[in-house]
Amino acid sequence: MSYLNVTEVESAVVSLSTAFPSLTSLVDLPERSVEGRASHALRIGAESVAPKRCVVLTGGLHAREWGSCEVLVHLAADLLEAYESGTGLRYGGTTFTLDEVRRILDEVEVVVFPLVNPDGRRYSQDVEPMWRKNRNPAHSGGDPACIGVDINRNFDFLFDFATAFAPTAGPRVSADPCDPQVYQGPHPFSEPETRNVRWLLDRFPRTRWFVDVHSHAEDVLFVWGDDENQSVEPGMNFRNPAFDGTRGIAGDLAYAEFIEKSDADSSALLAERFCQGLHGVRGRTYTPMSGFQLYPTSGTSDDYAYSRHIVDQDRGRILAFTIEWGEIFQPLWPEMERIVLDVDAGLVQFCLAAL
Repeated sequence: MSYLNVTEVESAVVSLSTAFPSLTSLVDLPERSVEGRASHALRIGAESVAPKRCVVLTGGLHAREWGSCEVLVHLAADLLEAYESGTGLRYGGTTFTLDEVRRILDEVEVVVFPLVNPDGRRYSQDVEPMWRKNRNPAHSGGDPACIGVDINRNFDFLFDFATAFAPTAGPRVSADPCDPQVYQGPHPFSEPETRNVRWLLDRFPRTRWFVDVHSHAEDVLFVWGDDENQSVEPGMNFRNPAFDGTRGIAGDLAYAEFIEKSDADSSALLAERFCQGLHGVRGRTYTPMSGFQLYPTSGTSDDYAYSRHIVDQDRGRILAFTIEWGEIFQPLWPEMERIVLDVDAGLVQFCLAAL
């Protein structure tokens, strides 16, 4: 086996929906990529009369992080096969009983969107392995080196980073179309890929957890990414322009991002449970921490997902996370197979802890 190409990822999602019709439905994402590729997600769950809460899992936002797609395709297949065949799951030293598998699929809907950025993945696999962005040429000025937008900087959270952050904060984001890594695009949701993720969260309004699978650092991140967390001053928050120009400095007293203590505690607990499930497979140790502890950012998927209920009180609260698997972007396939087992065990444990 080896890494899946773009066609194979799509085929795997469609095939799972065909093979397990009573437990799945295929979700057609509304927007095609710039190069015309259609995308699908897979809804997994046993039938229920009452509406169920939902966990949304996304991957493949960054083109060069090939294994994220495999993590989610294998997770979907594992849960479906274990449920239908009446068996538990074993990932190395971490095991889950049949009752635990049934609890997940009986009590929640699991929505898996393994390949958000198909054009970028195709280009990374066929042309330039370290390519990170999508392949939108609209902002390039005709320069091939300036093609593309970083999907994970294009969400609507503190998009005007030059105003929001302190001058010395140095968030990992750029307004320069020729930045090879972190160009944010001209405005939030300028890209079809990010609009598809937004649509998916709207399509499943009972989403209560969101996990975006990335590489690499062996971490699991929870909000916030713009500054350190605090649960004391609600007025000190991303919507308050009084704090513009102060965000993003570690250890200072000028700013820290408000998060309700119950959400902060729940996020830290779920991240720790993920790490425990993963560690049991073969002893790898991942670190749970806020996104800001990795580096300051804006426009990321997890901060956007959590911020939705703050911006619009009619939306449900979503606890949001980013997984950073592995130590390099494209490990040799035998190691990637082991990483898939690690992360899938962590995700199953995460889902059980969330119930």
